[in-house]
Amino acid sequence: MSHERTAERIGYVVKMYPRFSETFIVSEIIAREERGADVRIFSLRPTVDVRFHDTLARVAAPVEQIPRPTRVSELWELLGEAHGVLPRVPHVLEELLAADVADAAQAIRLAIAVEREGITALHAHFASLATTVARLASHLTGVPYAFTAHAKDLFHESVDPQDVDRKIADASHVVTVSDFNLRHLRERYPAAARTPIHRVYNGLDLDRFPYAPGRPASPSIVAVGRLVEKKGFADLIAAVHLLREGGRAVPCRIVGAGEREGELRALVGALGLDDLVTFTGPLPQGEVRAEVARASVFAAPCVVGSDGNADGLPTVLLEAMALGTPCISTDVTGITEAVRHGETGLVVPQHAPAALAAAIARVLDDPALAETLARRARALVESTFDVRRQARELDEIARARSLQEVA
Repeated sequence: MSHERTAERIGYVVKMYPRFSETFIVSEIIAREERGADVRIFSLRPTVDVRFHDTLARVAAPVEQIPRPTRVSELWELLGEAHGVLPRVPHVLEELLAADVADAAQAIRLAIAVEREGITALHAHFASLATTVARLASHLTGVPYAFTAHAKDLFHESVDPQDVDRKIADASHVVTVSDFNLRHLRERYPAAARTPIHRVYNGLDLDRFPYAPGRPASPSIVAVGRLVEKKGFADLIAAVHLLREGGRAVPCRIVGAGEREGELRALVGALGLDDLVTFTGPLPQGEVRAEVARASVFAAPCVVGSDGNADGLPTVLLEAMALGTPCISTDVTGITEAVRHGETGLVVPQHAPAALAAAIARVLDDPALAETLARRARALVESTFDVRRQARELDEIARARSLQEVA
């Protein structure tokens, strides 16, 4: 089959779509579509979420689930389907045989879809499963691929450096979401010396996050994220306890769900904080915005987990900055690129509940500081973290790579 394609059509490859916690991917696709991009979305796993954000309705791209094989006979049927459609199969056979059988099968199915849909470029999110499949599909079709590296796919103890280096080497280019990540990739992976690596910050649709600073009638703290170790919510609960011991009973609402919920609830009970700490569970994006907007302080006490996992630059932190809620976070990975201590927020060390409590008290006690931090934070988000800027940068990078390949 001919690989000549007359118009750009981007195939986004993701592990699961839609995913409640990955609003940044949806925002990116919407922004690129608004710039005229023709997008197709390929999901490698069926969604397990039962709640969805309202922004999904704005995505024009069709979504195709790439099934995994459940019977040996399916593999033979798949090879029969690929025959004549994917003439490169014999040349990629060694790589396919070395891969996980389900990944290889999904790569063949994706490659067939690439040919059928006239995809001109693949873009995967996360340097793990999605890029594994996109890379093999690229070899099977000759269509170039790129990927965005985030956090867990770089820092978790399970990351295979040789695998990531191979993916970087074969990519047309790589995108990552912070300067911290950019340095990490360039320092750790030899292939980064040959493949262009670009830092493109995740962006927000600022129309959906109107700046509304103000002093709530009573002080309160809000935190948002999955209830997992790297979010540092145990330190936040400890900080609320320290505030109470110091004579401050400050309510704290934690929005999200996750594997550590039982452990965190037990900690709240042990510290006698049931009247102050509330777990709301996961909420739709509109309700999250409302929770953040009406709080006195947004806390993101991120830590590097015992498994090496860490946040890159949490989107919800940018959302809080956009809304005008003063932010307190930690000096982990790329967070300080947005939360600049004393300028756009306050930064404390990770695993430091006392410092976190002191920072919260400082914001609550100093309305002028809170207003200054909020105003400067909004200005930074507008200048640096607007999704329209992100989409433009991604388009310019892709266009430049296409021109180089043609040349």
